[in-house]
Amino acid sequence: MKVQKRFNNLDLVIKYSFLMVILGTLLGCEGIPSHDPDRNYKSIEKALLSKLMLAKDSTVIQLEEGHFIFKSSLILDNKKLITLRGRGMDKTVLSFKIQENGAEGLKITNSENIILEDFTIEDAVGDNIKVTDTKGITFRRIKSAWTGEISEKNGAYALYPVICENVLIEACEVLGASDAGIYVGQSKNVIIRNNKVYWNVAGIESENSENVSIYNNQAYNNTGGILVFDLPGLTRYGRKIKVYDNEVYDNNLFNFAPAGNIVGAVPSGTGIMVLATREVEIYNNKLENNNTIEVATVSYALIDAMNDQKSQENKDPGSSAQIFEEGANMDLEYDPYPGAIYIHDNTYGEVSWLPNLSNDFGKLFLWKFGFDRPQIIWDGMVPENYLLSNGTLNRDYKICIQEVGVKTATLDAANDFEGLVTDPESFNCEI
Repeated sequence: MKVQKRFNNLDLVIKYSFLMVILGTLLGCEGIPSHDPDRNYKSIEKALLSKLMLAKDSTVIQLEEGHFIFKSSLILDNKKLITLRGRGMDKTVLSFKIQENGAEGLKITNSENIILEDFTIEDAVGDNIKVTDTKGITFRRIKSAWTGEISEKNGAYALYPVICENVLIEACEVLGASDAGIYVGQSKNVIIRNNKVYWNVAGIESENSENVSIYNNQAYNNTGGILVFDLPGLTRYGRKIKVYDNEVYDNNLFNFAPAGNIVGAVPSGTGIMVLATREVEIYNNKLENNNTIEVATVSYALIDAMNDQKSQENKDPGSSAQIFEEGANMDLEYDPYPGAIYIHDNTYGEVSWLPNLSNDFGKLFLWKFGFDRPQIIWDGMVPENYLLSNGTLNRDYKICIQEVGVKTATLDAANDFEGLVTDPESFNCEI
């Protein structure tokens, strides 16, 4: 999977950097967001560790009101029908600010029908809550955060179910994750609804997951609001994703992902991005003031090319670009191109007159579109079998957009944007 031409003409944009500087002064400087709640900690560590370890099936573990601090991860393993319940999101706080042992705050493994509700969890070294190999996991009215200024030193994931089935995440509040606030990976039968996500690199991310519904969420002040990704080398591929009735706005936060993370390639100012996933429907969302792009559909090949360019610039042979390409080459069943994407009946605010210039996409859009950038783009990168032998489009790779009065574009990224088309007729279809 090689891309022969990689954003070469962006060098032209750099030659006009004086224009960028002049326009950039109009943007102003925003401070780094910081979460600084008042806390008065006490320890219940030994008692709670014991309760979790000895809990019998069908047990409710009640957490009382207060701010509780822990040095070690809390572990729940091989349990059934356990409820861990606080006295309220703002009343019961579990802090791992002084964590010495383990990476997660709360780690749940190999369990069934677990309910977590009505508490806050903060400042784990790694992920605040990680759930693996579990059938039936509910996050309800959970607040997950890192305190202080947002930083690449924050944990990667706030709520992190992976390789799970029957996942419900509802009425939660998530902030400060250096990768994704709400992340569901390699899972099946997922509902993410009525949540509030902000100050994360990715607000909500579905990765390599099947039968996922993401609706009635507020995603704002993230780098990217909602991501639907498919990556190579994992246990399953993503498909049958619905993203609807969400409010996705003001996602213009700088990207603070640690070097090497794939979300590090997400441009600041992204509303919704689909990467290499199948059967995705995006509809009835309100998108506004995402200053690079409202909705983007891209291939893994583009992300590979962007990261390869960065590795060449940084002269780092062990960068994520090399890892990405090797992963795709090793996974022979992985399809790096998105398909069966249907975007329709969303509501868009006015397009900002100046795109976000902190990323290559923003510079590209200013160069190609001036102050009239598109709201929806497809990178235009296609596989060899994009057209069938009779010359017709392979239905597996259809990109359909039914939006009134919305500017769309095919970038033709593989050919240095030479074949870029605005409002292509090929988008006029339904799935």
